[in-house]
Amino acid sequence: MTALLITVDTELSASLHQRGMSLVDNVDRSIWARTRAGAFGIGWQMDLLDRHGLKGVFFLDPMPALVHGADFLAPIVGAIVARGHEVQMHIHTEWLAWAKDSPVGDRQGHSIGDFSLDDQIILLGHARRLLEQAGAPAITAFRAGNFGANDDTLRALATLGVIWDSSVNPAYLGHGCGISADRAQIGATRAHGVAELPVSGIEDRPGGFRPAQICAMSAAEMRAGLRHAVRDGHDAFNVVTHSFEMLSRDRQRPNSAVIARFEALCREAARLPGVRGAGFNDLSTDLADRPARPLSRAAPSRLRTGMRLAAQAWATWRYEHRLVPA
Repeated sequence: MTALLITVDTELSASLHQRGMSLVDNVDRSIWARTRAGAFGIGWQMDLLDRHGLKGVFFLDPMPALVHGADFLAPIVGAIVARGHEVQMHIHTEWLAWAKDSPVGDRQGHSIGDFSLDDQIILLGHARRLLEQAGAPAITAFRAGNFGANDDTLRALATLGVIWDSSVNPAYLGHGCGISADRAQIGATRAHGVAELPVSGIEDRPGGFRPAQICAMSAAEMRAGLRHAVRDGHDAFNVVTHSFEMLSRDRQRPNSAVIARFEALCREAARLPGVRGAGFNDLSTDLADRPARPLSRAAPSRLRTGMRLAAQAWATWRYEHRLVPA
């Protein structure tokens, strides 16, 4: 069966912090995605996953603890663990700009890959301790904020005993992601001592790549990608979203277009034979050591792509420019 990993980058907003937003409001907006119309963050996401018998992987960024202290982490970790979903490690090193006591002194960088190997080991080890001290089970997987990892990130993870990485997004290779990976890589592979599972996707044009991200792919494209993965015998289909992704960009209102895509993915996964909901702890790292198999992504469809472009144009006008209640 094809393991469906629905991964949620769960993070506070550094830009909202920079604009003076309090920790409480940032957590409300960015993690729980609370609006006047209701909450559409990780609680809502877990409700939806639970209704369809699926599992979420919440890549949680603990770096704001360097600014605000670590107390805010435990309620988030506790809510995820209590529901039977996974907490894994995420990191946005932008927070070092405001850190009261940085583990790497005055050294800063936009992404984890901007640091030396030694500093990456320190930062990743510190982030893991913060999560596990907040109640997370042993961390076994990582995704870099901004997908901004490099080969030293994988070496650092191997040094720390973190066995999975999911920082390869083919759309970012050479554009922020410095991992030496093949853009055509689909299945898990072994790289620098860790098992690398890239973000899944489809071809939206010949030779092109559209990542399987809820806000980036239409429901029809996601359905085509998942069905193709099952038919083609993929071990896993790795989907990305964010804790705040169901909201408009100003995080004031729910975006019903993106919400509908997430709901459609969960319905399709629940009824599609050959799909099982999974986290990284449900996967065997043996997948990364198997001989390479010829795998492909769903082929382009002008109709699907055209319909997504039209829908996105409408959604941008509806949710990002018009100040009307959703």
